[in-house]
Amino acid sequence: MSSAASSHPWSVLIVDDDAGVRTSLGIVLETAGYNITSAETGEEALSLLGKTAFDIVLCDFRLPGISGLELLDRSGGQVPLILMTAYGAADLAMEAFKRGVFDYISKPISPDKLLFTLTKFREFEGLRRENLSLKASLSERYSFNNIIAQSESFRGVFDMVRRLSPFTTTVLITGESGTGKELIARAIHENSARRGKPFVAINCGAIPENLMESELFGHKKGAFTDASRDKRGLFEEADGGTLFLDEVGELPLHLQVKLLRALQEHAIRHVGDEELVPVDVRIISATLRNLEEDARKGLFREDLYYRLNVVGIHLLPLRERTEDIPVLVHHFLEKHAKRLGLQAKSVPQPVMQALLEYPWPGNARELENSLERALVLSIGEELELSALPERVTSHRAGRLGSSPAAASAELDSSSLSIKTRTRALEVDLISRALAQTKGNRTHAAKILEISHRALLYKLKEYGLA
Repeated sequence: MSSAASSHPWSVLIVDDDAGVRTSLGIVLETAGYNITSAETGEEALSLLGKTAFDIVLCDFRLPGISGLELLDRSGGQVPLILMTAYGAADLAMEAFKRGVFDYISKPISPDKLLFTLTKFREFEGLRRENLSLKASLSERYSFNNIIAQSESFRGVFDMVRRLSPFTTTVLITGESGTGKELIARAIHENSARRGKPFVAINCGAIPENLMESELFGHKKGAFTDASRDKRGLFEEADGGTLFLDEVGELPLHLQVKLLRALQEHAIRHVGDEELVPVDVRIISATLRNLEEDARKGLFREDLYYRLNVVGIHLLPLRERTEDIPVLVHHFLEKHAKRLGLQAKSVPQPVMQALLEYPWPGNARELENSLERALVLSIGEELELSALPERVTSHRAGRLGSSPAAASAELDSSSLSIKTRTRALEVDLISRALAQTKGNRTHAAKILEISHRALLYKLKEYGLA
């Protein structure tokens, strides 16, 4: 017997209707360092299991009343069980393992066989507990409300979320597109007393200006053309919960006034109505713009900015916290392998190096899309470098600072397909524009001389969204 038994006395419940068996097994196990409790029947064992925690149950198969397997079922399978039987048979062993017993021993029981079986159980249980402890440790270290990170900057964000969550303070989350602003907003909501109420999100830059007021505040029937019925706004949908205003910097000035009034009065007014409707909503906003600078330029109301930015949280882009990339890579690969029914793949050093060197203008969202693509296209047990998007594999240090002509020359010259070359060029230019504007899509669209809507479409089409 290993010394582990003496350093940590494990508890065993012996269940057998033969007093001689209970006594002889008890002597063997107590001599080996186990704590022993005995029961004559299944009913007595169930009573003991309801009062005391045991590491394992050593139980006879045939008992008066409740059998060994019935005891396993009625105890909910919460305690590992070793079955003892004088009726050893292949069918019994198969049924026992199907029902969840750890092992079974044939009578008459050899002390050496018994101690060997318990040693095997302890080693198995030790590994199981160590695995659970490791998973808990990794979860605590790298994950917070489905947010995966290990960098010092994100640990600071997690701490801020915990401190903010109990209060109704308005929060402004800033950072580039794809850095996880909505995830942080949801984490604040889920860790607050409002978690049982709605979390309602709206992208202020994705809804036409003429519809935004109705979306936020609702409208009365007949307030405008096509207003054929009363409509509740998102403030009312989020009543008691949290309203997340993503891309709040895109909100038109006249709606900024109405939003400010709603925050001050804790009430909203439907379009086409004069009556105030009280609402209890926590506002969390997000933007990739510099609202303080916009306020100085008159592009955003200064009073609203200070109202929204009672507490600010800034999320660094992925290129400034590369220590998060390895844990994100393994998380995304495991997530999509499970979703797609594929075998998880390992990441060889050259692939990981390419992932670490690429600047990820689309941040974690672009990384996730790239890894899903690579997972599907890789054939072997490892993630293949060639399966990554061309913009990742062709990246070189200082590439973003090179001329457009030099960047274009790095595109795959082996293909004469106009469609393929055009796509590669567009991906390259979009990535460079996003990097130059630090993820600001509105400014990137202006640089690229395309509409904001066209940029959003291309981001989605090329897996950059």
